[in-house]
Amino acid sequence: MKQESKTPKKPLIYYYLIAMLVLLLLNALVFPSLLSPKVGEVSYDQFLSLVERKEVNKVAIENDVILFTVKDDAAKDGYAYYQTGRIEDADLVNRLKESGAEFSAVIPTQDSPLLSFLMTWVFPIILFVAIGQLMGRMLTKHMGSNAMSFGKSNAKIYVESQTGKSFADVAGQDEAKDALREIVDFLHNPDKYAAIGASLPKGVLLVGPPGTGKTLLAQAVAGEAKVPFFSISGSEFVEMFVGMGAAKVRDLFKQAQEKAPCIVFIDEIDTIGKKRDSGSGIGGNDEREQTLNQLLAEMDGFDGAKGVVILAATNRPDSLDKALLRPGRFDRRVPVELPDLQGRIAILKVHAKDVKMEDDIDFDTIGRATSGASGAELANIINEAALRAVRMGRSKVAQQDLEESVEVVIAGYQRKGAMINDREKRIIAYHEIGHALVAARLKDAAPVHKITIIPRTSGALGYTMQVEEEERVLMSKEDLLNQIITLTGGRSAEEVVFNSITSGASNDIEKATSTARAMITRFGMSDTFDMMELETVNNPYLGNDTSLVCSAETAAQVDSEVRDIIRAAHQKALTILRDNRDVMDKLAAFLLEKETITGEEFMEILKQCDAERQPVSLVKENQ
Repeated sequence: MKQESKTPKKPLIYYYLIAMLVLLLLNALVFPSLLSPKVGEVSYDQFLSLVERKEVNKVAIENDVILFTVKDDAAKDGYAYYQTGRIEDADLVNRLKESGAEFSAVIPTQDSPLLSFLMTWVFPIILFVAIGQLMGRMLTKHMGSNAMSFGKSNAKIYVESQTGKSFADVAGQDEAKDALREIVDFLHNPDKYAAIGASLPKGVLLVGPPGTGKTLLAQAVAGEAKVPFFSISGSEFVEMFVGMGAAKVRDLFKQAQEKAPCIVFIDEIDTIGKKRDSGSGIGGNDEREQTLNQLLAEMDGFDGAKGVVILAATNRPDSLDKALLRPGRFDRRVPVELPDLQGRIAILKVHAKDVKMEDDIDFDTIGRATSGASGAELANIINEAALRAVRMGRSKVAQQDLEESVEVVIAGYQRKGAMINDREKRIIAYHEIGHALVAARLKDAAPVHKITIIPRTSGALGYTMQVEEEERVLMSKEDLLNQIITLTGGRSAEEVVFNSITSGASNDIEKATSTARAMITRFGMSDTFDMMELETVNNPYLGNDTSLVCSAETAAQVDSEVRDIIRAAHQKALTILRDNRDVMDKLAAFLLEKETITGEEFMEILKQCDAERQPVSLVKENQ
């Protein structure tokens, strides 16, 4: 990863000070020499000869030198005046009088007033402006094209012909589109709403995880309404110079008023809309708060009837200031959540429109395999499948390309050159078969879709993929326990077969612990604590960052219950694998041979093994 330079950028005033210093030095050293007339050196006898010939015009007598000018017909080599050394000469004054020369103690000069003005004032100003222009170009080059646009919002304006987005380009967000269609209808038919006394919501806040299409939805609203669309990121309000944020907000709303009806979209509004500090300001950010205050004032000041709609997007709604969310500012909050199964299938089809696909593509299978994926991830899956088809020399994307691209997005590319010895490869095979076999023997567990022991660039040495047959929005206590038991199946297989354990179960341990803790602290699945909240999720859209809201004694009890759940799941997995040791050996041998097997191949071998064991079970029951 490329590291950014930690050297702070100097404020612009430093560059101006340097330019002024250079200008002063030029005035002191260079300009005087340019303005000084040329001086010719002559001997004293030559000077006396010029005096006798009455060719000397003016004379200045100083302590050690005599400076004089000559008449035009006697001037040579373009000298403005001449000088010679002073010698004690009592008759010098009389000679000068006789020649008619003017003499005094002041140095004679023949400066041009125009040249003096140009060199003293005009040239320094031109030089100063040129230096400023050069510095401006350097700032623009290093800090962006907007470096010198003080107080300008820098908002990008899109018109209908440039965006071309509509609700047809947004899939998997039907509820969000329904909520925004009213905005479009208002911009098309404002009189219909004005007749009944309704006013357009001033602000609409789009809330959801990253990659769910919040920006695309905003562009689609502008495309459907056929109105100008202003787009700006929250970070651009405080991009460079302190104190410019509020001015940029004013400029943005001024532009919006001039082009009304229009839509203003502020992406990542949490950058400037965070909760203000309640203290005395120590440790706060005055610039950000000034920008927020100006935004609040502007939203209060403009008339919603003119058709200016403020759309904003964030994945941190919990951090926004309450004043920003009150009615009259952001009146409407539209969730843009992760798509469900039908939404994922629709998104895949939208992004596949411009890609050549085989006729037998099963988007339903890919949709079920990508539970929890965002729209951006699904678009990436389609693109990865197209790239793989090109690498494989095909002119169209096949089903296997899509399935492989799902694995690429989830686990990374295959590490075909990874060197793994036979013993470790055997451990990995048993580990993955342990997961799959435990899942297959549990009731209502998700079916096994694929098992592989090919290492991936994400660090996984192998993995077992389970795919639910139906979309599920609720998880029962039994479902979560099955997940934990399945997660412990890999380590349990290592113990049963090799009587040893490895570091390969680290990710399984992390997931099992997280699930067990959530059962107790957030899902109320504990007999001890009943429905008591012990933990809160800080931000549901940016990972599972949680905080305990209980005492240290209670936290110790939670740890004890988590340990009991995982221990019980571990013992359950060990029992299943010991009872099915022969099946596990056969499946592991098949996986070692093939390296990757499908869920159908896994279930076929499992059914064969069960059929072979069936007579033995019946004999035992008859006895």
